[in-house]
Amino acid sequence: MLQRALPFGLEEYADRLARTRASMAARGIDLLIVVDPANMAWLTGYDGWSFYVHQGVIVPMDGDPIWWGRGIDENGARLTTWLADDNIRAYADDFVQSRERHPMEDLSRLIAAEGWDKGRIGVEMDCFQFPAAAFAALRRGLPDARFVDAGGLVNWLRSVKSAQEIAFMRKAARIVESMYDVIFARARPGLRKNELVGDLVRAGIVGTDAFGGDYPAIAPIVPSGEEASTSHLTWNDKPLRKGEATYFEIAGCHRRYHAPLCRTIHLGKPPAHVLNAEAALLDGLAAGIEAARAGNRACDVAAALFAVFERAGIAKDSRCGYSVGLGYPPDWGERTISFRRSDETELKPGMTFHFMPGIWADGWGVAITETILIRETGAAEPLADVPRAICVIE
Repeated sequence: MLQRALPFGLEEYADRLARTRASMAARGIDLLIVVDPANMAWLTGYDGWSFYVHQGVIVPMDGDPIWWGRGIDENGARLTTWLADDNIRAYADDFVQSRERHPMEDLSRLIAAEGWDKGRIGVEMDCFQFPAAAFAALRRGLPDARFVDAGGLVNWLRSVKSAQEIAFMRKAARIVESMYDVIFARARPGLRKNELVGDLVRAGIVGTDAFGGDYPAIAPIVPSGEEASTSHLTWNDKPLRKGEATYFEIAGCHRRYHAPLCRTIHLGKPPAHVLNAEAALLDGLAAGIEAARAGNRACDVAAALFAVFERAGIAKDSRCGYSVGLGYPPDWGERTISFRRSDETELKPGMTFHFMPGIWADGWGVAITETILIRETGAAEPLADVPRAICVIE
């Protein structure tokens, strides 16, 4: 008999399902098709590297949800979800990456067979895993249904974390601390970056003596020198060079929950412009964390940071943080709340963010960030404990 390994109790899943249905009712949705793998996991526990093919969780207004996916992943759903076997449905491999048929044809037949084909069906329109061809196939297969955009419906419900979710993120923070221990101990001029990344990735997977780590939703971002003038370059096999800054955007990950953290190293004494950027980042982080309080707004955090930058003569107006937690590739962000001037979302206890100020200039860059938890009272809590100052390595 298959043994299930759920990360949360059944009561928590029941509460999540109830809140999802309340949001569906508020939007007039009769049936919800969830294809975002993080949303699938949040609702059912499903956890597998199968999001490169079509799959989903189908949520009706009554009865348990249905997991639907590829046949060879059926036992994965039995192993990782709380659903009964009758609620785990699979399609044949003939549908996989076929030019003659589309998996959504199978899903359409399932929905029609359950009698759900004439209502208002919510789909995650702006989701990585829901391409235009999938929507077109669903519309062909369910001509009597009315489709509505349910993008973000589940994502927003995930924004306030439960106690167990926060416990997982604290463990992820312990893991990212160990990853930085490796970076600070190993980085030196002449070491190839791929070797350093290999060591820090191993540390992230090994975790601690008490618990292990998962693969993060984003590969390590490790640009050096001129590469650090931009925000999303990974690594290469070039050696670290004296006189250059390298920043790391990495995350500890435990049970799919992330604690991202950026720190910067400099090989040799940093020049004045790097030190000035460091000072602005350190002061801006402190100001933003102080503003990140329950009852304040997301834009208040951004304003606090940008005020420090403006006093330092640094021009920056891109977003400087986002809601974070449960995630699968290609993103550990929840795609909801952002720290930027225009986001007036109220901060609530239990929300978690990657507060991510970075300075990218011509020919160089510095990034120092924190994953923070909004508390019941007081300023936000940084989950990891890693020195923020640039690590200077001679």
